[in-house]
Amino acid sequence: MQTGKKHKVLIFALSGIGDALMFTPALRLLRNNFPYAEIDVIVMYKGSEEILRSTGLADKVVRFDFLKEGPFRSLSFVLSLGRNRYSHAINVYPSNRKEYNIISFLTGAVRRGAVKYIRRDLTNLGFLNNVTVREDDTRHNVETNLLLVRKMFGIESGDKPPLIFNISDDSNAWAVDYLKKINSGKKYIIGMHPGCSTLKNHIKRRWEPEKFADLAENLSVHHNASVLIFGGPEEDELKNYVKSKTTAPDIRVVNAPSLAKSAALINLCHAFVTNDSSLMHVSAAMGVRTVAIIGPTNTSYIYPWQTEHRIAALNLECAPCFFYSPKPLSCTRTDVQYKCIKELMPEHVFSKLTELLPDLAD
Repeated sequence: MQTGKKHKVLIFALSGIGDALMFTPALRLLRNNFPYAEIDVIVMYKGSEEILRSTGLADKVVRFDFLKEGPFRSLSFVLSLGRNRYSHAINVYPSNRKEYNIISFLTGAVRRGAVKYIRRDLTNLGFLNNVTVREDDTRHNVETNLLLVRKMFGIESGDKPPLIFNISDDSNAWAVDYLKKINSGKKYIIGMHPGCSTLKNHIKRRWEPEKFADLAENLSVHHNASVLIFGGPEEDELKNYVKSKTTAPDIRVVNAPSLAKSAALINLCHAFVTNDSSLMHVSAAMGVRTVAIIGPTNTSYIYPWQTEHRIAALNLECAPCFFYSPKPLSCTRTDVQYKCIKELMPEHVFSKLTELLPDLAD
């Protein structure tokens, strides 16, 4: 362990909620090695703030929405960070945007750490960072973040900690009370998340809601399962649409008042079926068996970390086609656009689920 009394570290976790969660093992590594360092984190999303505050590993977690605040207020905010004279600034992986590199540079931090991306690193001004590790398409995001922190602070290689999302007693009590109220009496509780980010055309990563409904109906009617449909407030319409395509009474839409309460309820599920989304990583953080429905994304980057899981994918010859760059998601196929999702059937996903819960098939 090192003291790090002189270290003032600024971490930018500006990309998705799942990305912030996948940085938590690296944050623990940093804090364990430098218990006296000053560590501040800047986030854009409420869910990221909730997760990182829960870890108790940062001195401050500040939420600032650069997109809503606009260029002038954003510039003023970034320049104000320079007054803290940070010794280190870190761009959480993935963050392959020139705006993120400019923001880190303008803080005036002496050591600015980020990943050197295989694609579009130069055009996104990656040269503004002076401590880098090279991107590797075979490496998980958690491992890349750990590698970056080790290089920046001279930490020797060590273990690979789990994701961290600490759930309060209040959130756990809410989840237990929720299950008591629905009193389904079914043997299994299966969680589902039919949503994912819609930025940069990522809505095309979503398995069709009708297929989630088909799977939910099958589980409830034929396999003694109660199905809970999860998602954020912005996904209410989607969740209700999935529900509307079912008839079984033991299929319910979850409207949790916070991400932590959603996580606490996911923790009580026997398994979780999900798109490539932030809740996929929340499920992993809870240690829940997870079926991840993966289409265009590189599975090596984002598979559920340190939890029992299965990947439901067609493994087409063109996959993966999505890598980290500012480019919107697109499909070059001429036969079926986004075939990797469109032709993935409920039977395939059900078979993966039964690998995790063998009794489900009885």
